[in-house]
Amino acid sequence: MATRVIVVGSGVAGLTTALDLAARSRIEVTLLAKAGLGQSNTAVAQGGVAVVTAPADSAASHVADTVAAGAGLSDTAAAEVLCEAGPAAVGTLIRRGVRFDHTGGRLALGLEAAHSHERIVHAGGDATGAAISSALVARLEGSGIVVRENTTVIDVVVDGGRARGVRLLDGEVLEADVVVLATGGAGQLFPFTTNPAVATADGVAIALRAGAVLADLEFHQFHPTSLATPGNHLVSEAVRGEGAVLVDADGRRFMTEVHPDAELAPRDVVARGIAEQMARQGGVPVRLDATALGARFLAERFPTIDAVVRTQGLDWSRDPIAVAPAAHYFMGGVRTDRWGRTSVPSLFAVGEVACTGLHGANRLASNSLLEGAVFGERVAGAVLESPAPEPFASGRWATPIELAVEPGGEDFGRTDLQHVMWSAVGLSRDAAGLQEAADVLAGWAPPAATDAKAAEDANLWLVARAVVAAALARTESRGAHFRRDFPQTDPGLAVHSTLVGVQHA
Repeated sequence: MATRVIVVGSGVAGLTTALDLAARSRIEVTLLAKAGLGQSNTAVAQGGVAVVTAPADSAASHVADTVAAGAGLSDTAAAEVLCEAGPAAVGTLIRRGVRFDHTGGRLALGLEAAHSHERIVHAGGDATGAAISSALVARLEGSGIVVRENTTVIDVVVDGGRARGVRLLDGEVLEADVVVLATGGAGQLFPFTTNPAVATADGVAIALRAGAVLADLEFHQFHPTSLATPGNHLVSEAVRGEGAVLVDADGRRFMTEVHPDAELAPRDVVARGIAEQMARQGGVPVRLDATALGARFLAERFPTIDAVVRTQGLDWSRDPIAVAPAAHYFMGGVRTDRWGRTSVPSLFAVGEVACTGLHGANRLASNSLLEGAVFGERVAGAVLESPAPEPFASGRWATPIELAVEPGGEDFGRTDLQHVMWSAVGLSRDAAGLQEAADVLAGWAPPAATDAKAAEDANLWLVARAVVAAALARTESRGAHFRRDFPQTDPGLAVHSTLVGVQHA
């Protein structure tokens, strides 16, 4: 059994994994955070946690909604794990100090897009992620976990075909029996994102260099409603769940013409509907009309958003606010089984950096925080108990795409990369744009990892190339992946893509 475990990342997935390991064993656990503790996608998550708590709801219904949102590509077994273990995982969060909102003596429940029941538990109105992050960080004290903040991991050390530790920016090597990647997402691939600055695809790049198989990289979810102002502050889907509607430049509601569920259609549908409407009105953002909800309700239910909106001199209780899509969540990542095991022995991945197939082509709203809590517990269990492998569903995983990882010769800036990705791999793509992006990226040389930002830029470059390769290979439209040149969904392509990196002599 492992005696030393390194967990890389301090969001809900990494913190849950580390705390579970420390609580259930005498394993030496080291938690590495690239920035300060609490600087993660978890900390800025707004909407809440999707979990079955009401008698009229059921795990089977939650599974069905998850699979339906995944556009024919969700792994049903992974969805069953998530939804059936969800109530217990939320119970653990509560015991660890997360104070979810209540009404009438029961957990308050919200509704979000593509859910058939009100099942979104939340904290601080729209500060659920911050509440989870702060509670779990507080539990680190006295846990015995060694915490190192402001620590940049460059690579996983692989020896004898197994993960043996990590190499840090300053060259230090930390040895371990098991390495767990919980590094979060890749929103900084794009210039417009709801993600914090730390979301630079580090874990995906590290795993690719270590020889791990990646999966579903073409599926990056764009949230429909970010404030159309610098910073792209997220305006939670829960606002639409409470009754806010989207209107065009003339004040006309338009999503009713796009999908029967209008503003509460799956995120990919709403995001593209907004983008198309913006194109029709010369790029001018659409507006989110929450005026019917009233000033008091908006301030109490969505205090974080309300404060941001008002700081910018806007009063959304009186006037609709301008919104536009922004990169939000990476459905793809490091391919794992349902215990977080990657294709590299002793290397695990959990949370947004991982891809179990759970989310398919389009993540169901508020399943992300739950995923970190549920699969964090499972990774800890796998490290401690070594359960039998759970193979991926037969016939659902495509032959790997091979990506040559040699660099070109030209220097580049992060904004250059983000521009290429937004133009070619944004809400809609086509072969010509993707091939041009592939050629441009292949001609660039990633910077040497002389500091943390340079290391991040090198990771973004590598993952950008992988994302473009995956998007080129999927010649259909499905979920968050929309090809203008292949606008229909191909039933024959209802398989998960996989990708491996190769070095040519």
